[in-house]
Amino acid sequence: MADNFFLDNLDLQYHLQHTDLRHVVALKEKNFSFHEKYLAAPRNYQDAQDNYRRLLMVLGDICANVVAPRAAEADEVGAQFRDGKVEYSPATQDALHAFKQAELLGTMLPWEYGGMNLPETIYQMMVEIMSRADAGFMTIVGLLEIALSINEFGDDAMKARVLPRFARGEVTGAMVLTEPDAGSDLGSVQTRATYDEAAKMWRINGVKRFITNGCADIMVVLARSEPDSNDARGLSMFLVERDDSVTIRRIENKMGLHASPTCEIQYTNTPAQLIGKRRFGLIRYAMALMNGARLAVAAQAVGIAEAAYREAYRYAHERVQFNQPIRNFPAVSRLLLSMRSEIEATRALIYEAARWVDLEKALEHHIASSAKPDPADRQALKRAARIAEALTPLVKYYSTEMGNRVCYKAMQVHGGVGYMREFNVERHFRDVRVTNIYEGTSQLQVVAAIGKLLGHSLDDLLNEWAAQDYGPELAPLKNQVEEATALFNRSTDHLKECPTEVIDYYASDVVDMATQVINSWLLLQHARADAKKKSVAQVYIGDQLPRMRGIVAAVQAADASPLKNRDAILASAF
Repeated sequence: MADNFFLDNLDLQYHLQHTDLRHVVALKEKNFSFHEKYLAAPRNYQDAQDNYRRLLMVLGDICANVVAPRAAEADEVGAQFRDGKVEYSPATQDALHAFKQAELLGTMLPWEYGGMNLPETIYQMMVEIMSRADAGFMTIVGLLEIALSINEFGDDAMKARVLPRFARGEVTGAMVLTEPDAGSDLGSVQTRATYDEAAKMWRINGVKRFITNGCADIMVVLARSEPDSNDARGLSMFLVERDDSVTIRRIENKMGLHASPTCEIQYTNTPAQLIGKRRFGLIRYAMALMNGARLAVAAQAVGIAEAAYREAYRYAHERVQFNQPIRNFPAVSRLLLSMRSEIEATRALIYEAARWVDLEKALEHHIASSAKPDPADRQALKRAARIAEALTPLVKYYSTEMGNRVCYKAMQVHGGVGYMREFNVERHFRDVRVTNIYEGTSQLQVVAAIGKLLGHSLDDLLNEWAAQDYGPELAPLKNQVEEATALFNRSTDHLKECPTEVIDYYASDVVDMATQVINSWLLLQHARADAKKKSVAQVYIGDQLPRMRGIVAAVQAADASPLKNRDAILASAF
């Protein structure tokens, strides 16, 4: 059998089988009534599961046999910029053609626009598989997710005109937010949108920078629509279909993700169409778009980490030193065990978060379309939204930091050869580095998460997991996770009584603890469902619990003196 990046990943198959999306899928499929109009739509949940599995098998085959074998070529050639035009490498063009032929583009769109109405959870599995094959290629395909924002917030005419083109693979997409002076601080965006009364259309003027796949045919652009504004309340979102008024000024010479062009774009009286309402561009539409992108970047990091781990595992078995494979040396084995447990823990975190995001979206749409919404649904939506909002920044933070750790260790397993371009691990090391920078740095994710954690937003979820019966065999592990949870709660309760600057200083420590606790509970549940997963849970919990004890000691002794002496310390080197 040929390689298949889904069929050779038993952990990913486990998540497809065990992630409970029954309620989500029933809501998305209108109790499976779509099948009456669209023959490809599922008849029931088992049918939907079978569809998802077939889709991931097709994707896994193409990624293993078309995309991955030419990923090094796509990286070496990269996207090219000539005479003001961007051209993908031949390897990337062939990969896109294969995806188009297999009808793998626009899968999350509703059936009516030619999509497959996929849940977010299944889409993130696709993102992970694509990223394992070629993380740069994934960013091109992944940006088709802007079609979801158009579907969510655009009017009917806009959706009918644009979305089928996404589903047919006729257009590519770009999320156009960042500017030279507005990176993380999107509220200071200065690109202007003015309404042309004579032409009855909006026109955009300004420069955008660091735009992933900025050569796209369809762009969702954040611009200032209110002339006297200077904050987020003056920003709106616009749809731009690229024409001669859109100039690509250059593409960036990046460290990694070479297959994907990162562009600087100039708009000169560019025709645009308002998406949704004025003034909601950042506070609602861009934030919704970025939350989806953050989940995708998390899955991207896991896909890269999976690829790096497999390279390290293979090399450790093949490389012989002192008359034995280096995998036999405890120092190397520990690196491999740590990598494997962190990848599986993070994968569990991603699909748990995606499940709550799916539930929130499905309930939101169900309630909006109901003449008399059930109060129980409203309560369920409130809970799902709270948990999804708390988990999303944790997922983006932990997954991308984990991806960087794993790629670092994978290169270490390779030793000197891993530093050479001939080995794939060098490319993975370069590609993963941006994941904890773009779509919101790790530091911004900590800021977004810490308030939720200090407010105990996840307490009911943790209590629910703790109340489950794990049996006598897993009792020792459960005791360790309960200890970790108590340590986490003690730290949050102590820290929230501290001054704001101390909270901010130690926030990343608390966020680390939160993700470690959540991951430990998730792995424990998996060990209950699958005996083979007990060993992974033991490695992960055994690694993390001592670290948590150290974090607690640091937080309990929270000391503001480094902040008081910050300027003197930082300037002491000069």
